[in-house]
Amino acid sequence: MPGSSAASSWRQATRHTAHSRSFRILLAQGYHRAYRLPVGILRCGNIYGGGDLNWSRIVPGTIRSLVQGERPIIRSDGRYVRDYLYVKDVVRACLAVADRLDNPKVQGQGFNFSPQKPLTVLDVVSAITRIMKAGALKPVIKNEAAGEIRDQYLSAAKARRLLGWRATYGLEKGLTETVAWYREFFRG
Repeated sequence: MPGSSAASSWRQATRHTAHSRSFRILLAQGYHRAYRLPVGILRCGNIYGGGDLNWSRIVPGTIRSLVQGERPIIRSDGRYVRDYLYVKDVVRACLAVADRLDNPKVQGQGFNFSPQKPLTVLDVVSAITRIMKAGALKPVIKNEAAGEIRDQYLSAAKARRLLGWRATYGLEKGLTETVAWYREFFRG
């Protein structure tokens, strides 16, 4: 709710997260310049995959809801656009940077990692629902998100050019593996 303490706290936390992220990037670049440390900076879109137990995130939260036979919850109107990057592609991104840190063109640089296929929250929830064959469970759209950027996604052109990196997992393949992980987790 605009003006509410919850909305104000959310905006403040979002600002602090952005400031903290910016500070870490500047600190890494400063160490590179001052001490010639071969650092590389990775910036990724929304990372998803098995093992994420933060149920407030759209992928694990939706899967948990569907496993429990409940309708998934969408905080926004569902049309916010984001990158969704499978965790195995993130591992490949880390290795790509690490493998090339001897290259001065890579040292101290920041790289964006993204499949370069921005999706709406509704697209992601729909894909999970389809993979889980739970089409009867339509999402509850709360439209309560406040202070969030509507469209937020990255260009991975620099990572392609300097590192030869591309995402290898499409959403369907990544979500299929992710759903399998959570099904096993919930079977316990």
